[in-house]
Amino acid sequence: MTTKQRINLHVNGKAYERDVEPRLTLADFLRHELHLGGTHVGCEHGICGVCTVLIDGRSARSCLTLAVQVDGAQVTTVEGLRNRQTGQLHPIQQAFVDAHGLQCGFCTPGFLMTTLELLGENPDPSTEEIKEALGGNLCRCTGYESILASVRLAAERMRAGG
Repeated sequence: MTTKQRINLHVNGKAYERDVEPRLTLADFLRHELHLGGTHVGCEHGICGVCTVLIDGRSARSCLTLAVQVDGAQVTTVEGLRNRQTGQLHPIQQAFVDAHGLQCGFCTPGFLMTTLELLGENPDPSTEEIKEALGGNLCRCTGYESILASVRLAAERMRAGG
């Protein structure tokens, strides 16, 4: 018999309290308990990056993180990027749309969250710094050039205040 453990956390600015199985991954918690389907599950080994979220502002693979490990934490998912009041896309999301940085969209949430962390730390990254930051995210569709262009566009727009 497995004993559930109570966790308290904030996801996209909203407080949650839940009893969870100790072995429940954060990805499954977000998708099945909170019904936030934007965090995708790919390889389930932490290699592809599609499940990337921010935990207390740092990127993490939600497929490798247990829900009990985020007790007391602030978690940001791709759903948390859009402006809650206006519904407007975050500049990173809009840049990926405008520069065609997505095709099938499966890997996009991981790229968006990784880009958010990157631009929070380095608002004017070089192409090499972008490649380094995104190196843990895999895409099977785009060939990466449009993703790099999207990150550069997002950086430019965010530096300009938009």
